[in-house]
Amino acid sequence: MDDVSLEIHKGEIFGLIGPNGAGKTTTMECVEGLRKSDRGTISVLGLDPRRDASALQLRIGVQHQEAQLQKRIKVWEAVDLWSSLYPRVVDTEALLARLGLEGKRNAKFMTLSGGQKQRLFIALAMIHDPEVLFLDELTTGLDPQARRAIWGLVTGIRERGKTVFLTTHLMEEAERLCDRVAIIDHGRLVEVGAPADLVEKHCPERSVVFTSEGTDAAERLAGVLAVSSAVSEGRTHTLRGEGDDFVTQVIKFIAHEDIQVTGFRTEVPTLEDVFLKLTGHGVRD
Repeated sequence: MDDVSLEIHKGEIFGLIGPNGAGKTTTMECVEGLRKSDRGTISVLGLDPRRDASALQLRIGVQHQEAQLQKRIKVWEAVDLWSSLYPRVVDTEALLARLGLEGKRNAKFMTLSGGQKQRLFIALAMIHDPEVLFLDELTTGLDPQARRAIWGLVTGIRERGKTVFLTTHLMEEAERLCDRVAIIDHGRLVEVGAPADLVEKHCPERSVVFTSEGTDAAERLAGVLAVSSAVSEGRTHTLRGEGDDFVTQVIKFIAHEDIQVTGFRTEVPTLEDVFLKLTGHGVRD
């Protein structure tokens, strides 16, 4: 890691995003106190993760990327075991109910679905009502339905006044959940900010894609509007430009010129576009 400086605000969901091998998990483990940093300082809730490890563990909850339990341990047994580790715990029955696991109390870990296992790990991380929750690649490998259910749980945690620090390589997840994100690449901090602000800063361009019988429709529009590029492929025409009123200008000109349009859509850049622009498009191993 090289000069990774972050400040996470109370009550927010903060996401650390980056390609595989960028250093996300290493950074999180240093903050949690599980790994010793070579240099620099770390403060979590005013505590040093290494020097004040015992005190900090009572105030944070951690879900690891590749967490596992004994195959035959039952849900209630895991909850009882974790409860015995803390001097004060929440109402565990209510916690399981809130996470949709009340019907799985007697189920063995090996019989749970991927989404149910992740919800159990969230329950174990929250069992002592921590102030800060660390979630490492929480929904990797889950189906879309299970992933969205987990997203709802995480949002609910923030709404209860907790702070969430998560890592993910899923840009949609970061964009949906996080108040702010930090993009990390090759162990260096590339950018920090709210997803919408980063999109506006790095990918201000908008696209309009429409279909029309006229083969010169895109060229006619490019000659009048502030269009950065205009491409026609058969009946499909793509215009790109910047500004909040770009799409409005296109619509007005199409109407003014009486261009017959059979299909119309806009394409707005996302956090994924920012991520690819800042870290590159190449595949990482």
